[in-house]
Amino acid sequence: MQCIRRQPKRSVSEENILREQSRRVAELNGTRLGLKDDKDLKFLLKGSQLLKVKSGSWRKERFYKLQEDCKTIWQESKKMLRSPESQIFSIEDIRDVRSGHKTEGMEKYAKDVPEYRCFSIIFKDQRKNLDLIASSEDDANHWISGLGKIIAHSNSMNQKQKLQHWIHTCLRKADKNKDNKMSLKELKNFLKEVNIEVDDYHAKKIFQHCDKSKTEALEDDEIEEFYKILTERKEIDKIFQKYSDAEGFMSCQNLVRFLYETQQEEDAVVAAPALIQKYEPNERAKRGNAMTKDGFLMYLLSDDGNIFNSSHRKVYQDMTQPLSHYLVSSSHNTYLMEDQLTGPSSTEAYIRALTKGCRCVELDCWDGPNSEPVIYHGYTLTSKILFSDVIKAIKNYAFKTSPYPVIISLENHCSVDQQKVMAQHMTTILQDMLLVAPVDGNRSQFPSPEQLKGKILVKGKKLSRQEDPTGTNGNNNLEAEDVSDEDEAAEIEDESVKTEIQQKGKSDTLKLAKELSDTVVYCKSVHFNGFEDPSHPRAFYEMSSFTESKALKLAQESGTSFVHHNIRHLSRIYPAGWRTDSSNYNPVDLWNVGCQIVALNFQTAGTEMDVYQGRFQDNGFSGYVLKPEFLRDEQTKFNPKSITEGTWGTKKKLLLKIISGQQLPKVNKSKNSIVDPKVTVEIHGVQQDNNKKQTKVIENNGFNPKWDEEFTFDIEIPALALVRFVVEDFDMSTKNDFIGQYTLPFTSLKQGYRHIHLLTKNGDPYSSSTLFVYIDIQDCD
Repeated sequence: MQCIRRQPKRSVSEENILREQSRRVAELNGTRLGLKDDKDLKFLLKGSQLLKVKSGSWRKERFYKLQEDCKTIWQESKKMLRSPESQIFSIEDIRDVRSGHKTEGMEKYAKDVPEYRCFSIIFKDQRKNLDLIASSEDDANHWISGLGKIIAHSNSMNQKQKLQHWIHTCLRKADKNKDNKMSLKELKNFLKEVNIEVDDYHAKKIFQHCDKSKTEALEDDEIEEFYKILTERKEIDKIFQKYSDAEGFMSCQNLVRFLYETQQEEDAVVAAPALIQKYEPNERAKRGNAMTKDGFLMYLLSDDGNIFNSSHRKVYQDMTQPLSHYLVSSSHNTYLMEDQLTGPSSTEAYIRALTKGCRCVELDCWDGPNSEPVIYHGYTLTSKILFSDVIKAIKNYAFKTSPYPVIISLENHCSVDQQKVMAQHMTTILQDMLLVAPVDGNRSQFPSPEQLKGKILVKGKKLSRQEDPTGTNGNNNLEAEDVSDEDEAAEIEDESVKTEIQQKGKSDTLKLAKELSDTVVYCKSVHFNGFEDPSHPRAFYEMSSFTESKALKLAQESGTSFVHHNIRHLSRIYPAGWRTDSSNYNPVDLWNVGCQIVALNFQTAGTEMDVYQGRFQDNGFSGYVLKPEFLRDEQTKFNPKSITEGTWGTKKKLLLKIISGQQLPKVNKSKNSIVDPKVTVEIHGVQQDNNKKQTKVIENNGFNPKWDEEFTFDIEIPALALVRFVVEDFDMSTKNDFIGQYTLPFTSLKQGYRHIHLLTKNGDPYSSSTLFVYIDIQDCD
């Protein structure tokens, strides 16, 4: 049996002192968040009983409370020997707080409770939603409003404020006896907490330097002195000194010089005064139109000092071209949360994909009980969800992230009767959102994303006698007809699936209901029978789906023909049948030949999804990225597998210096585990451009590692290249552990000294983990 060490009992006066200290710390953190004396914050700090809902039979009362750091929630647990860490979750891990019955769990298990008492916490990673019921409407509102404010205010903090908040939280954690002082032992524990290993000699040296009072404990101003030493950025001081005067001010004129010469900012004269007003904390410097070292650091840590071009955070590309001229963020088997064989299906998966900017979602539809079609991965043990629930989720979340059109890709295995139900659900639930007729009578080419704003298109089979979905020669009297069946589920390379298909006896045709056929306007699914004969062109609205292997073979053997095909037609690519673990393929090779709907498993993190999200953070995260001119030009001779001279853009040389890292997260949560970081820089593009280079390993320092290493990359086709920065914890005996990454299009790189704000494995930003780099891009001779 495990022995539990009892803490010595505190006296009443000690308890009162600690309670008062805790109240003051909470008040200070609330003020830092801009929520001083906020009623909702005070309620959360006090905590309340909530009913946690897991199933129809599991609904239990638990106590929840915001901790004094105003960053974490403590939740009561009745489990034996549960670690204290497992009872806490961070507000940074929350993606959304939804009121009412807005999750599958609430819909199924809490319908008997009024919506105004219900709310759900949605997490950023693959963690299950936390469904909660408050005892009153007021309590529910306090939680919903309070959490919403903390999330909003935390997101609006600048990097310096986030760092300060984080360090003070770690200091508080290291202060084991809660006396607001720091002994040498506590200082060493703190350094481990912030991911840095310092030997006893150096720790003692820092301690003695700060211990001005010679009391063997740091307090108040001495802790602030320690904080300044810890957060010193000598590499930035060096840059600042070059452009500042003896008094420590950088004049507006010198800032203009820095922005123009080093940062390659063309509008430096206009930008400099604006940056001073925006980031300079010193009022005297601001009045004198100058910048201090603090203001300079805040600028470099801000969006204006980011490696990603901030003007690309808005839609800046021409959105009036035909739909086929854009890459479209697309998801494969969107309903799945995990693998392709036994994992759960969920409407939550659609919500997550759509909020990540996805514009093409997939629905595998099968006959369900009570004449209600269901969605699941056919022939497998994946769970089933109602078609109508998915359509409701699409309606509610289609345009929250982007206003541009969403494509519903239907894989239809239903009977005629249930197909009619599908058509009815789409018509009644989506109403005006559903596109049922050509836009502006356009019958010769695709309309543009701009013309289709706020619209939902259906991709699917069409009755052959209704040949033209745009309505010029359709036979509207036809009720139903056999069409070829496109069954991607049947391609799964799994013995149990193959057995299931043999037992059921699969047909190559399917009877299609007119009502469902009528929902297809611009995206008619057809089998691919080779690239078209110019003398007998195919209709623009006919589109084909390809497995990754078939598409890669076409790209390899007929690159230019594939590029031409994708100028007029949409192509959808999906993962091979052997990827039963929901792994992904490399999307770049397919984008390089102009394939638009390159569908990945959004639920699976990894290099492929990093590159995918990197491509689509461009153009305002709209889910649509305009293809380069040479992938849209009818006369193009571009072939990514055999690049010859042409108008593909000027070749570039990328000169890159990895300078330092800041506040890299711990990978192993063990107190004594410190990361040994190394950085790899990868280029993803045409074959000639694919490359990777890596830094040396810095041992035992994830807090402020310094590399100062330079790399050079030659980029043949800049318009197709992406740059990925990966930070790993080096391990000599096993695979390196992932720490963070950031991927962006080469054309979105900013030059000069820049910070890279690292993302987690799931693509969410860390609050203060960064790399500091120098970028220089030159034309190749």
